[in-house]
Amino acid sequence: MPFAQIYMIEGRTEEQKKAVIEKVTQALVDAVGAPAANVRVWIHDVPKENWGIAGQSAKELGR
Repeated sequence: MPFAQIYMIEGRTEEQKKAVIEKVTQALVDAVGAPAANVRVWIHDVPKENWGIAGQSAKELGR
């Protein structure tokens, strides 16, 4: 059972997350031949203040 974990800075819409789930699932089906019903995708929404870029938080950088 392929299991993909996706980490993203918070703020994506439900529609965007749905698209990520669909496309990652299809990529795993295509790459390893797993049935789509066996693929799991877990999206981690990370708060901007918990995501660091070059010594600053994404929140501080206005991301």
